[in-house]
Amino acid sequence: MRKRSLLAATTLAALIGSTALAVPSYADTDRPIPLSDAGDTVVDGVHQHIFLADRYQNRIVVTDATGTYTGTITGLPQVRDLELSPDGNTLYAALYGADKIVAIDTATLGQTAEYPTGAGTMPSSVSYADGKLWFGYGDQWESGLGVVDLTAETPKVTLDLAAGHDFASPPKLYADPDNPGTLLALDAGISSGPIIVYDISSGTPVIRVTEDKGGFYKDAALTPDGQNVVVAGPGTRALTEYRLSDLAQVRTYPVKDQPETVAIAPDGTVAATVLDTDDIGDTYVFTNGPAKPSVRNISHSWMPWGAHAISWSADGAKLFVQTDPGSNAKLHRIDRPRTYEATLTVNAPTTAARAKALKVTGRLTSGLALPAGTPLKVTRTDMESPKGKSLGTRPLGTGGAFSFTDTPQSGGRVTYTVTYEGDAAHTSAKAADSVAVSRAKPVLKINNSGKVYAYGKDVRFTAHLGTTYKNRTVEIWADPFGGDKPNKRVKTGRVNSHGDLSVVLDLRRDTKVTARFKGDSRYLAASATSTVGAKVSVSTSVSNHYRAKSAWGHTYYFFHKTRNPLITTKMPYYPARAQKFEFEVYYQGRWYPGDPAYFRLGTSGVSKVTITGNHGQDVGWRFRVRSSYINGSSGDSVNSTTYGAWKYFTFTN
Repeated sequence: MRKRSLLAATTLAALIGSTALAVPSYADTDRPIPLSDAGDTVVDGVHQHIFLADRYQNRIVVTDATGTYTGTITGLPQVRDLELSPDGNTLYAALYGADKIVAIDTATLGQTAEYPTGAGTMPSSVSYADGKLWFGYGDQWESGLGVVDLTAETPKVTLDLAAGHDFASPPKLYADPDNPGTLLALDAGISSGPIIVYDISSGTPVIRVTEDKGGFYKDAALTPDGQNVVVAGPGTRALTEYRLSDLAQVRTYPVKDQPETVAIAPDGTVAATVLDTDDIGDTYVFTNGPAKPSVRNISHSWMPWGAHAISWSADGAKLFVQTDPGSNAKLHRIDRPRTYEATLTVNAPTTAARAKALKVTGRLTSGLALPAGTPLKVTRTDMESPKGKSLGTRPLGTGGAFSFTDTPQSGGRVTYTVTYEGDAAHTSAKAADSVAVSRAKPVLKINNSGKVYAYGKDVRFTAHLGTTYKNRTVEIWADPFGGDKPNKRVKTGRVNSHGDLSVVLDLRRDTKVTARFKGDSRYLAASATSTVGAKVSVSTSVSNHYRAKSAWGHTYYFFHKTRNPLITTKMPYYPARAQKFEFEVYYQGRWYPGDPAYFRLGTSGVSKVTITGNHGQDVGWRFRVRSSYINGSSGDSVNSTTYGAWKYFTFTN
C-alpha cells in the first residue's frame, strides 16, 4: 500500500516534459466528487487519472488530472486499498467484501484479472514489490500477511507469511521499487503495535527489524528513495520519520492537531492533513523541512479520517486533498502547494465624510514572513470609478502591517482593495473593505399633492430638483389606485434650467405620482410623492314621466300615479362597484331623507332603479333622488367620493 505515484525515476524524468503530464493550470479549486466516505487515493500519471476507493458504494471514483469527476468503476464489494503497478498500466484493488484482489487496466478502466485470496480472508491492503502483490488480510487478531506471486505462470496465493508476528489488525503495507527486497508493515490497530520491516528478497518474508512506535498509525508514506518512512501517528501533534534500516527516528514534522494522512512528492516534499478540530489549518506542506510548514485551511469541517485522503500529482507540482466526506465530498486541488499562503486583511472606517481624509489599515501575514517594503497595490472603487481606480502601491510596514490615507471625492459606498501579487515563495492575496462616505441630501418636490380633479381631467405634474453634482435626470412614476393597474414610469428626462420636469396625466383614478432622483456621487437618491384624487363621472336620467318642466326652481319630472319612475345611473365600471342611491321628500320647507341603498353597477357601468309603490298616495308630494360614488362604501377605494346631481319629480292624477 504505497501512497505516491508509482513512476520510476527514469520514467518520471522522461514524462515531465511530455504532453502526458501537461496538466492545465488553474487556481486552487474544489471539485465535487460522488464519494460516500474518504477512501484510498492513487494518482496515475501515465493516463492522467486519479482513482479514489469508495468502499460503501462498492466502486472506484475516477477523475481526470485536474480533479474533475469523469466516471466510476463499479462492482467492487467493499473496495479498500489501491495500488499501481510500476509501469502505471495496472491498478490493483483489495476487495474486502469479495475475498479477492482485482487488476484493472488504467487505460480502458476494465477489469483484466482477479486473484481470490481465500474464503473469509477479507483483504484490506495491497502493495506491489518484487513482482508480487503483498496483502494484509483478516480481522483483528485473526489477521495476517499474504502474497500473490505474479511472476509464476499461474499466479499463486500464499497466506500466513507474517514470520511469527501476531498482527492485531490487518497490516498496512508499503514498498518502493527503489528499495527492492523490502516490505514495510504497520500493525496499526493497537497501541502496542510495532512497525515491522520485512526482508522479502527470498520470496518468503523475514523480519529484518521491528519496533513498537506507539501503534495506532493513521497513515504512512515512503521517501522517494524508499529508505525512510514518514508516519502519521501515534500522538496528536507530529508526523515522525524513521529510517527503515534500523527504525531509528530521523526527524519529526510538527502539526497542531491529530495527523490523519501523509504523502510525499517525488522531490521529497512532505504533505499531510490533520483532523483540524479547531478550524485553524488542516493541510500542511513542509516545503523547507519540518521547521516552518506552509499551512492552509481548505475546509471548515473536520478533515476525513481512516483513509489515505491526500496525494501529489504525478509530477509533484500539485496536491489533491479529499475534504467534506459524505454528500458534500470534494477533491481540493492546490496548484502551488509549496508556497506559503499569504493572508490579507483590510480595515476601513465604517463611515467617513466626503472630501475629508480617511485612514485605511491592514495586515499581510504568512507562515513565512514578508519583508518590510513589500509592494501592495491599492485600488479604489466608487460611483465615479465603478471599475476601480489605481491609487498606486503602498509599502508593507514592519510586522506585516500597512496603512495609507485617502481623500474620497465621491460619496456612497467606497471600496478599497489591496492586492499582493505573490512571489516564488508566497501565494497571491487580495482583500477589500468598504466605507460609507457621506452625500448631501438634494431638494426634490412634485406639485398638486392633495388636490382632487374631475374624472378624465388632464393634469400637469411638475417635479423640481435642486442642486446636484452631475446627475440631472428625474423619473416620474404614476401609480393609479387599484391592484389591476401597475405603477408605471411615465417620463424620464433631464430637468430644465429651472430644475423642472413636467408630465401631463389623464386622471381617471386616485393616483400617487412619484418623482425619483437616483442620486450621484455627491448627492443621495431622493423621491417625492404627490397623491391626488380623481372623481368618477356620474350621470342620472329619469324615464317613464309624461312631462318635464321647470318648477320650484328646478326641472321636475311629472308622473301619472299609475307609472313607476325609472332612474338610470351610469358611472365608470369597477369590479363590485355600487352606486349610493338617496331618496328625499319635501315637507314644510325642508327635505327629509329616506334610508339610502346601494345598487351594483353592471359591467357596462349602468344601474337601473325602479321606484315602486302606491303612487296615488304620493300625488302632490315633491321628491328627489341622487346617485353617488362613496369612496370605501361603494365597493372600492380607487376614486374620490363623487356626488351626482339631484333629480326632482312629483306625481299627478
